[in-house]
Amino acid sequence: MEIKGDRIFIKPLELEDVFHMRNWGYHDNPLLEDYNFPILTDKQIGRWYKFKVKSFSDKYYGIHTYNDILIGYMGIKNIRRIFRESTLGIVFDPDYVNQGYGSEALELFLQYYFNKMKMKKMYLEVAQFNTRAKRVYEKIGFKSIGYYLDGYPNENLDFANKYYLESKSSFVISDGKIYNYIYKMELNRDDFLKKF
Repeated sequence: MEIKGDRIFIKPLELEDVFHMRNWGYHDNPLLEDYNFPILTDKQIGRWYKFKVKSFSDKYYGIHTYNDILIGYMGIKNIRRIFRESTLGIVFDPDYVNQGYGSEALELFLQYYFNKMKMKKMYLEVAQFNTRAKRVYEKIGFKSIGYYLDGYPNENLDFANKYYLESKSSFVISDGKIYNYIYKMELNRDDFLKKF
């Protein structure tokens, strides 16, 4: 299986793709540091890959340019075959963000997901402070269906940082713990196919 677009192609994630992720850049915004690919040994990369691909209810895909640079990966998790739905996760090399690749990858993959895989619904979750990603999802047709507070992974967050100050309303600090709002979003097959 290979999904081809104008600038990118998507295919199942391979172990060699994960080794390439060590060359990815880093987000300047410390709020997005959880999306940076961690520094891993060869053995840890093998374990990370096996963990991602071993589950029957999850599938992972690499997003490549035509000169075969891996610029991102996506997963459909918690696949519920009877209900024809799953939850999307997508991560890009920070060096390729804000260049239209995310929109292109989503549109390409969702065409495949709804037409070839015959799925009916896609869910995703996005941090409220990640406004760039939320705008991309809304442009594709995802709609917010709710939100919740979740523990923020970096307990050493710098409260004087400009990125935090711009997104302060996305966070709640309670009993010394940091929480952030997460939006739940969904996209129905019919709504997507009407748009694309």
